[in-house]
Amino acid sequence: MGKGLGDKLVLAISSRALFDLDESHRVYEAEGIEAYRQYQIEHEDEVLEPGDAYPLVEKLLGLNEQLGQPRVEVILVSRNSADTGLRAFNSIQHYGLGISRAAFVGGRSPEPYLRAFGCHLFLSTHADDVRRALQSGFASATILSGGPRRAASNELRIAFDGDAVLFSDHSERIYQTGGLEAFQAHERDSAREPLDGGPFKPFLSALNRLQQEFPPDACPIRTALVTARSAPAHERVIRTLREWDIRLDESFFLGGLEKASILETFGADVFFDDQAGHCEKARDVVATGHVPHGVSNESQL
Repeated sequence: MGKGLGDKLVLAISSRALFDLDESHRVYEAEGIEAYRQYQIEHEDEVLEPGDAYPLVEKLLGLNEQLGQPRVEVILVSRNSADTGLRAFNSIQHYGLGISRAAFVGGRSPEPYLRAFGCHLFLSTHADDVRRALQSGFASATILSGGPRRAASNELRIAFDGDAVLFSDHSERIYQTGGLEAFQAHERDSAREPLDGGPFKPFLSALNRLQQEFPPDACPIRTALVTARSAPAHERVIRTLREWDIRLDESFFLGGLEKASILETFGADVFFDDQAGHCEKARDVVATGHVPHGVSNESQL
């Protein structure tokens, strides 16, 4: 954890994940950086609409008020310069978000600064920045546009895929090279051998510690595992989480069934998955973060 932030849960988020910057981004793509800079300056007093990750940030920051102490820190990390980033900070103030720290890195990836801030999670719309962060050992996801927003609630619900997200991709590699039968045989034989942690294990662990600060019957954070695994591959997952001393509130072993209907019923505020195909289907019902990690994403590197 970075010096000065204690044992807070720390989220780093890009300005385009927090706010809707599609219009100004089109200016950047069509006319270049100087036109973009002028556009942002000319519109810096116009409040930005919330982006796809805004509800998640709002709920995370709301936990501070419920606990009566600052236990969650959200840091704006942006490829903008401070000059062009002023509009984002003006919008933060307009909405009353408890965000006071920022890193404006002037066109470069913010990844090198994640460790300095002690981040547990990085969310961005810039896939290359997310990949760099994952390679450096940070839980990171590319926020996909289009996810509907869950009805207003004080409860924060986060859903995770298993392999290559919470767990390593070792078992997924066996599945992709040897098929379902080889995968199930391996998981059955390894049922008492804990899985290695994936990129989101530290974030889930930090989230679990935060849950323990609330009364068990009144915790506003609810987590779920939504995985394509099924019996007999379920046992290793359960024993792994027990070994990690991490509790998930709900677990769904779907055996290849579509995840979208489960996510919609669970009422997830965000869902993290490594497979692009799963993310495309999930984004119709929930804000979705693609985790470009593991064997399913190696062809894209």
